[in-house]
Amino acid sequence: MPWNDNANPGPWGTPPSGEGGDKQPPKSTGPQRGGPRRPGGPGSGGPGGPDISAILDRLLAQLRGLFGGGGGPGDRIRPGAIAAAAGAGFALWALSGLYIVQPNEQAVVTTFGAYSRSESPGLRYHLPAPIEQVEKVAVTSLNRIDVGGAAGVDVPEESLMLTGDENIVNLDFSVTWRVADASKYVFTVRDQEDAVKAVAESAMREIVGKTSLEAILTRGRGAVQIQSAELMQKTLDGWGAGVSIVEVQIRSANPPQEVVAAFREVANAGQDAESAVNQANSYRNRVINEAKGDAAKLTQSAQGYREQSVREAIGEASRFSQILTEYKRAPGVTRDRLYIETMQRVLSRSNKVVIDGKGASAPIILPPDVFRARTPAARIEPQAEGGATVTPSPGAPR
Repeated sequence: MPWNDNANPGPWGTPPSGEGGDKQPPKSTGPQRGGPRRPGGPGSGGPGGPDISAILDRLLAQLRGLFGGGGGPGDRIRPGAIAAAAGAGFALWALSGLYIVQPNEQAVVTTFGAYSRSESPGLRYHLPAPIEQVEKVAVTSLNRIDVGGAAGVDVPEESLMLTGDENIVNLDFSVTWRVADASKYVFTVRDQEDAVKAVAESAMREIVGKTSLEAILTRGRGAVQIQSAELMQKTLDGWGAGVSIVEVQIRSANPPQEVVAAFREVANAGQDAESAVNQANSYRNRVINEAKGDAAKLTQSAQGYREQSVREAIGEASRFSQILTEYKRAPGVTRDRLYIETMQRVLSRSNKVVIDGKGASAPIILPPDVFRARTPAARIEPQAEGGATVTPSPGAPR
């Protein structure tokens, strides 16, 4: 049978008009193509299979509608619309690289995942993703980690530590830290807070293991804090973690709960002993100072007495020399003067009665208190009628 027989079109369908046949093919309601239709599609006369042409037509129609086409079979996508859309998309993609770094932050820029640079605060730009990416890190903010528990919750796994004298102490402390180098902080350690906490606990255990329990509970806390902070910083710097330790503070240091009562008794006994020692030292200092004062007083008194005796001896010697000189010049007068001065000095210290007996005819009766001891001594001066009166001695008040 010939292939151009319209009654039996063959495996490729009915040939187009004017190609090997006298009869015209039936008109189709769908779009017409210049080539023969393949079997298996709608209107192809064959069963099953997708119509690739119809699928392509639908895609072209959607594209024409997106870029301003009418959606008809003869419409085409305009090149200007494609360029405008591509330019707008590229502009949006390029502008997505703008970002702002806050004053307390530092930005770490990576290129395809590798470290590229660090940016300071301000408006910055990086190549849009997936070329470059930015991670911002707060470098001035202080961070705090509590080891051993927080808010009244105790974690024995972290707080119980062995001291240098083989005792156990329940120690809770806090670590304050900040980011010193953002690039190292981002790339060196995966979980930074856990790393800082692990280093803090390890360093504190090492320092506590070299310190006695008494020092930790009483006067050695400051040294433990300083030494542990230095050891933490040294370890983190060795790792290149980019972290700076600001402060280590011991919040509480106590013996385990099972022996708290015994430790309190020991502490009270130590305080009592220290109080007794202080009282003894105070008494010793007071007695020693008083003895030193008395010794100094006696020494000064002796020195004063010595000075007085020496000066009196010097004065007596000088006075005797002067009297001797005057005696050599006038012996009689000097003897009389010495006698009178001696009698005056001797009699001035005793009670005496001086009576003028001239013209007295009756016995003179003196009052009994004339001869009593007086201070100062008195003397009796004669009256005009021949009686006796008691008068103060020379130098006494009248």
